[in-house]
Amino acid sequence: MTVDTETYNLPEEGFRWFGPGDPVPLSYIRQAGASGVFTSLHQIPYGELWPREAIRERKAMLEAAGLRWSVVESLPVHEAIKTGRGNLKTLFANYTQSLRNLAEENIHTIIYNFMPVLDWVRTEMRMVLPEGAISMKYDPVHFAAFEIHALQRPGAEADYSAEQREQAATWWNSLNDEARETYIQSIIDVFPGCKWGLSLDDLREMLAQYKETSTDALRTNLSRFLDAVIPTTEEVGARMAVHPDDPPFPVLGLPRIVSTADDVEVLFNMADSPANGLCFCAGSFSARDDNDLPDMMKRFGPRIHAVHLRSTQRLPDGSFYEAGHLGGSVDMYALVKNLLSEQDRRKAEGRADWQITLRPDHGHVMMDDLAKPEGITPGYSCIGRTRGLAELRGLMYGIRRSENG
Repeated sequence: MTVDTETYNLPEEGFRWFGPGDPVPLSYIRQAGASGVFTSLHQIPYGELWPREAIRERKAMLEAAGLRWSVVESLPVHEAIKTGRGNLKTLFANYTQSLRNLAEENIHTIIYNFMPVLDWVRTEMRMVLPEGAISMKYDPVHFAAFEIHALQRPGAEADYSAEQREQAATWWNSLNDEARETYIQSIIDVFPGCKWGLSLDDLREMLAQYKETSTDALRTNLSRFLDAVIPTTEEVGARMAVHPDDPPFPVLGLPRIVSTADDVEVLFNMADSPANGLCFCAGSFSARDDNDLPDMMKRFGPRIHAVHLRSTQRLPDGSFYEAGHLGGSVDMYALVKNLLSEQDRRKAEGRADWQITLRPDHGHVMMDDLAKPEGITPGYSCIGRTRGLAELRGLMYGIRRSENG
């Protein structure tokens, strides 16, 4: 049965795709029931212009498969913009022209992030769950081992308790050289869609660029970026959607500025425009117990331009792991109910962008995908995400039927 999204005012179902090198073919995405795709031009270095020809080529590839390029994930922000150093004029010009080129191809929703250095952090890529599926985990003790013993970041010890430091040393000393190197690479070179081949020295050099960057300074640099790009975003009818920090607390001694509801308020006040919005990533926000996700969906709904739905299971020691889409610490029923209510509100207002595109974020490696873990980008197995999308679809349809009969 195909659920009629128009009749029930349902979101557009999307799926993340990393381009022609993605082991998940576009035909599988369509078979999963998705119609929209979240993708990016990963082959273009950060800070360079996205040519219209390259955008058109990717768009045609998706349309030939019966899909739509619904969301750009992401149009990356160069590190020089985040540090506030370098040739910002050229970087801003390339970014705004890329926005124009995307709009010329009728692509108007653009995700970006403002996380310094590392876009996301996990300490275990192959955590085996009781049923045998594989998840990902963040463990502060293991990350302390990376910071203190591998990276040897000055001042890292002060960010952890004596007990955590002791446990980190014990765990690090239990690893042989090969296991240590594998672990290090899992931290510094796990960006989805491309491999940078970073070393510890590369990471140290990147961190050095932020030596004098406080939380206020990073916010100033974000405000400067928004001042540069939001006028163009408004002009071409596009929507910028910042992705929250993952995890939503400081790592590597770096500031984080999109981790809480208060952070989002500050961001929105920097540029009070509908074009300055949020990618609501439930998984990222859920790693903090002081984030009330259903309330945040209701509170920020008018400026939510894309949605990632997943859940984490928080643990008492500060760890968390990727839970099932309807499990973990997120009240997914209340969250989705508020998402559907926001769509209803928009439609009643007559907003052309009433329909929000969502995707299942991070799936477990399970079933046949367990036989091919080397070909799977962590968090992006096909079967695990398809299961998540099916669960979310059923939840949305159930809510709508209970409302409408």
